[in-house]
Amino acid sequence: MTRAFRPPRSSRWVPGNHFELLENGEEFFPRVFEAIAAARHEVMVETFILWDDKVGRQLHAALLAAARRGADVHVLVDGFGSHDLSDAFLGELVAAGVKFRIFDPGPQVLGQQLNLLRRMHRKIVVVDGQVGFIGGINYSADHLADFGPEAKQDYSVLVRGPIVAHMHQFTREAVLTRAERRRRQSPAPATGRPHAGTAHAIFVTRDNHQHTNDIERHYRVALRAARHRVVIANAYFFPGYRFIREMRRAALRGVEVRLILQGRPDMPIVRTAATLLYDHLLRAGVRIYEYCDRPLHGKVALVDNEWATVGSSNLDPLSLSLNLEANVVIQDRGFNAALHRRLAHLMENSCTQVEAQPPGRWHGLRLLRSYAVFHLMRWFPTWVGWLPRHQPTITLAQPAASAEPDRPASAAA
Repeated sequence: MTRAFRPPRSSRWVPGNHFELLENGEEFFPRVFEAIAAARHEVMVETFILWDDKVGRQLHAALLAAARRGADVHVLVDGFGSHDLSDAFLGELVAAGVKFRIFDPGPQVLGQQLNLLRRMHRKIVVVDGQVGFIGGINYSADHLADFGPEAKQDYSVLVRGPIVAHMHQFTREAVLTRAERRRRQSPAPATGRPHAGTAHAIFVTRDNHQHTNDIERHYRVALRAARHRVVIANAYFFPGYRFIREMRRAALRGVEVRLILQGRPDMPIVRTAATLLYDHLLRAGVRIYEYCDRPLHGKVALVDNEWATVGSSNLDPLSLSLNLEANVVIQDRGFNAALHRRLAHLMENSCTQVEAQPPGRWHGLRLLRSYAVFHLMRWFPTWVGWLPRHQPTITLAQPAASAEPDRPASAAA
């Protein structure tokens, strides 16, 4: 027997929150591990990637310590992104009482995983129902500068205030079975979080059932309302027709629209796909910057002086139409200014601005290519509907000799 997962939805601004921007693993990992070390009741972790490296082992140690002192610890990882964790790594956690679940582990064929579509791509932590983290940073050493030239540039936020209740409810719904939710009471009432700051916020998710385009819709609404400036920094950029149209319209009406993309991508096809859109955007007045220090992995944006978003969602077909994602949308001048300072520093010191190519031998071909790609994107939502809509299971990790699926805990893709 399985249950269909229908996550709660927050469509109204929730006041009284505080957000702290965390850049890269150097700022993010210590704060997460510190919060888990202080946990008294419950730790909920969702992540796409967990590696058995120095970062993964730090998380492993923090979760073990929390479980051994009596906290209720739950972890959900993606079966594709975190496919090579050893039995020893998992077994020690399970033996300590950690409920470790794997989203759609899937079988391997000749040592390769073929279940590429509809992944659990969220990165969320909620501790004691009181403090949360959300963003794009996974638990792997490639989010630290000492990893080398391939270290990722990324962002997350530490969250306090009433919006944490929405994150907490969501993670419990995503991870726990009905029986577990009945047995375990929330460590704090869902509506009892005190105000922690001045920020209004919305916790917004994307799934393949009820909220198929919620994150993209928030972006488009913000672009339509933009009056002065837009800055979008996103690792994987190939959004739909309506998104591109709103960016162009904003630039054409005089809004300063700046786009930060990968100049040194972790996968070459990422830059190739994005460049197909360059002519169309540049001709409308969008300024494009390529980040060249190392691979960009961020998924952040700001509009005017108050609106901002941070989360796991890229602006490509996988995130916008297939994967399970989560972002927080923030209305706060202080946070907007802090994010703008970081992104402005990036553009000024680590980016190359893309210049429109002058008319020449290939000018007509470039325009035709850009026009064709732009208008073919009109039909992308229809194409996605043809892709498989399998129903991934969430499998509870157990000692290898007795591993069985946690049958009540499946999730609708």
